[in-house]
Amino acid sequence: MSTHASPASPGPAADPLVTLAGLAGVSDSVDAVRTAVDRIYGHRVMRRRSNEIISEAALRGARASAALSGADWALEEVRRRTDFGGEPEARTVGAALRLTAEAGQLLSIWRQSPLRVLARLHLVAAGGAVADETVGRPRLAGEGVDEPLIEAPLPDAGELAGRLDGLAELIVAGSSAPALVTAAVVHGELLALRPFASHNGLVARTAERIVLVGSGLDPKAVCPAEVGHAELGRAAYLAAFDGYLSGTPEGMAAWIAHCGRAVELGVRETTAVCEALQRGAA
Repeated sequence: MSTHASPASPGPAADPLVTLAGLAGVSDSVDAVRTAVDRIYGHRVMRRRSNEIISEAALRGARASAALSGADWALEEVRRRTDFGGEPEARTVGAALRLTAEAGQLLSIWRQSPLRVLARLHLVAAGGAVADETVGRPRLAGEGVDEPLIEAPLPDAGELAGRLDGLAELIVAGSSAPALVTAAVVHGELLALRPFASHNGLVARTAERIVLVGSGLDPKAVCPAEVGHAELGRAAYLAAFDGYLSGTPEGMAAWIAHCGRAVELGVRETTAVCEALQRGAA
């Protein structure tokens, strides 16, 4: 499936996300994610100490997203620090933490106005670190992007505007496709478009989180896919993203599977937190 057609330009009656859900292997990924999520929500520590687990999952997710954007700090360093306004890595970690905190406030707006949410996410991520005129709006013709991890060709401003509108229309219209499929497409399309002057990777991963939480798959945000993406590593992340960019059925299925595996690893991380709490070790 080409990212230049569906999902960005769906036909009037077609639901391209349902088409993606039918690709070979995708249903297996969806089932594996559902099983993993159900398991963590059924954990007895999760039922008794959910607030602590939610906070820890948020912290670990933010740390992991920052690591993928080049600031690979130890968890205890992120936990210890209070000043994130200094060197570039500190600003990246600070941006990831702010985005994770903000995501929960935007769930009710996402389905009605996803572009407004994306603008807000960039504003929060930027935190005054980039020129004011570029904050919170898609880039214009001639404007570059600071996103060193993603080296794919950058769509021009005209293509960006059309594909962003198409993505927004897809979200507002809703879909019967599984949440994993929607989250993977939102994540992949934002990485492909890099709509803002900076922080696109952080914003894309936060948007994935919003979809997973807002869909009801992970309503308490305790399955941090960011942790899984970081654990799988940059090389695997970029290889899977190349599949998304290819637009082929195999490539799209591989990207969705990668995102599914990231959620499963996020569940594994939270399970470890639950077990540590149960032992009194955390």
